[in-house]
Amino acid sequence: MRFAAIADVHGNHLALEAVLADITSLGIRDVVNLGDALSGPLEAARTADLLLLLDADAAHSVRGNHDRYLIETPEGRLQPSDAHAHGQLAERHFAWLRKLPFDRVFRDAVYLCHATPKDDNLYWLEKVTAEGHVTLRPQAEIEAMAEGIEQSLILCAHSHVARMVQLSDGRLIVNPGSVGCPAYEDDAPYPHKVEVGHPLACYAILDKTEAGWAPTFRTVAYDHMAMARLAERNARPDWAGALVDGWIR
Repeated sequence: MRFAAIADVHGNHLALEAVLADITSLGIRDVVNLGDALSGPLEAARTADLLLLLDADAAHSVRGNHDRYLIETPEGRLQPSDAHAHGQLAERHFAWLRKLPFDRVFRDAVYLCHATPKDDNLYWLEKVTAEGHVTLRPQAEIEAMAEGIEQSLILCAHSHVARMVQLSDGRLIVNPGSVGCPAYEDDAPYPHKVEVGHPLACYAILDKTEAGWAPTFRTVAYDHMAMARLAERNARPDWAGALVDGWIR
């Protein structure tokens, strides 16, 4: 069994195109999408059209917190990144978003969710300190959130950080990283920054071998400067800087 996992595209259609081309070049046909596909000051509609072609019946995707905001939050109360995306989307895109489940099991073997099994807006593998430091969450806390999940491979996203944690019983939790947003700021649970320190698009390949699951993290170059210029034109210098080099200034 071999498939690819993408997450946190955030409307970056050029990054998504590059990642999908890389996946195709490796002969991989199955792709799962862990959510937060469209929100951002970039190209939500073009990104959505790519994902609709990839996943016409939403069979391999789950819903992220920003996907939920786009269909549940009144338009006048949307935050800027969500509002920008919302204004670009057509009814076919909203219909696809409404189909997305909170979580699902892929091929009876892999558990998929955006963030954690009970909360789509909580980091699973990371913890934010009161001082704003983002660190690896203690193993006991990670394992407590995995209680009741039978699958040996668990995929999550949300933090945009490519990371793998092995649980004490051998199960693996893998975050493939972000396709389209290499750095951001947030204020929950405390103000903090997440920065990967590079502009490349990230995703993961998951191989089931005789010895168990063997994840491979991949990065793909694309025209990130074009997307940075687009963010700048859309009055989002914070996004523009993040897309340039993966840092927040």
